[in-house]
Amino acid sequence: MSLALAQPGSVFLSGARHEYQRYNNCGPATLGMALSYWGGSLTQYQIAPVLKPNKNDKNVSPEEMVAFARKQGFGVHAGVAGDLGLLKRLLAGGFPVIIETWFVTPDHGGMGHYRLLVGYNDRLGHFNAFDSYYGPKVTLRYGEMDALWQVFNRTYLVVYPPSRKAQLATLLGSRMNGPTELRLALELARRETQASPHNAFAWFNLGSTLLRLGNAEEAARAYDRSRQIAPNRTLDPRRPANAVSHWPWRMLWYQFGPYEAYFKTGRYQEVITLANDVLGRINDHEESYYWRGLARKALGNLEGARADFQAALRYKPGYLEAATALQNLRAQGNR
Repeated sequence: MSLALAQPGSVFLSGARHEYQRYNNCGPATLGMALSYWGGSLTQYQIAPVLKPNKNDKNVSPEEMVAFARKQGFGVHAGVAGDLGLLKRLLAGGFPVIIETWFVTPDHGGMGHYRLLVGYNDRLGHFNAFDSYYGPKVTLRYGEMDALWQVFNRTYLVVYPPSRKAQLATLLGSRMNGPTELRLALELARRETQASPHNAFAWFNLGSTLLRLGNAEEAARAYDRSRQIAPNRTLDPRRPANAVSHWPWRMLWYQFGPYEAYFKTGRYQEVITLANDVLGRINDHEESYYWRGLARKALGNLEGARADFQAALRYKPGYLEAATALQNLRAQGNR
């Protein structure tokens, strides 16, 4: 019997501990919930101080969550371009899944948000989620969830004990190979830009995937297309009138591909303009300081670059890239 035929129409995984987040703690809280399914005891109160030494940090990246979980002895598969069938297959196999989605609240507008999927129901057409903001009984309708998930290139994380790696590999198939999954992501993004050329997130995902594949020039062009398209305003309420691009105004709080693509293609002033827009609204965004610092250095503003790298390290003392950039700048000054 095929895996598809054997898969049940509904699944609910019990055993995870739900936890409501404290301010800006959805990443640490959601990771703690995922670890708890496998017997982990850590909560956001132990995880957050490690992942975000600046308590007001607006973003914990998937990479930071992966590194933390691995230090606890867990395996993690970090994937992109997931699909609903994959999510259901993983859940039916006994693996909860963290997804990164867009999230809209009446009070705060649109932002990034992690959720832990713990079940699905085909008859009702929804996933069951442990949501650190709304609680343990959240349901996400398939189509609506996929649209919110698309904003983050359908990023998903599967945390697992090493003893379950072989089972996970069977469920993931070729996706277990990172380059293969990136090729799938590229194919998906190209299909979606062709089918929906006015979908800003399809173009953004194309840019992010091309960048990871080493094609910064084409990635920058895809980001250009993306930022010219006004996305669905229901995803971006409370939008400031002076935002510098058509992306949701918090987009670059979470995804930094445009900074990297524009920097690598010599478009330094655009990096500075985008970073200024972020830092003019929140003054503790370490990634924006880092990329603005690199752009300022490239344009010869060494003092501005030094200040930016120092600010990045002030808000994230373990920021290796910023520390390296500052060290290189000091070495350059000593020559």
